[in-house]
Amino acid sequence: MMSNVTDTPAAVVGYDAFVTVRWSDMDAFQHINHARMVTLLEEARIDWLLSEGSENSSLITSAFIADIHVKYRGQLRHSDSPLRITMWIAKHRAVDFTIGYEVRGARTPITDPPAVTATTQMAVADVDAQRLRRITATEREYLTRWSRT
Repeated sequence: MMSNVTDTPAAVVGYDAFVTVRWSDMDAFQHINHARMVTLLEEARIDWLLSEGSENSSLITSAFIADIHVKYRGQLRHSDSPLRITMWIAKHRAVDFTIGYEVRGARTPITDPPAVTATTQMAVADVDAQRLRRITATEREYLTRWSRT
């Protein structure tokens, strides 16, 4: 998996992860299965959150999915691999944040509409106490840096 900060003017802020599509990700209709798409989004999200080293590892070790929405606007096939998954912070609040996604085949121009759009609401928790916790100042700074306004 390769990644970088997107340089397109259309996506002012965004992190690009390039995720390889496996043959097993395909369904009987020859496009990426829904459950597998959710897994590919997860792989991209982990790549992004670990991209700056251990500084933001708490967003992985203490965050869990509270809600997810996936909209299919076009088909993606094995031949579109690797997928270019562009992510940003759509919003953040005291105990949660929402990641926005745009998914395209790696050879699809970034100016073309994405084949898939998605959002994942992540809540952060104190794992030992088994309850929600507030986002720390360091985490908020990271989330703000990746926010689109």
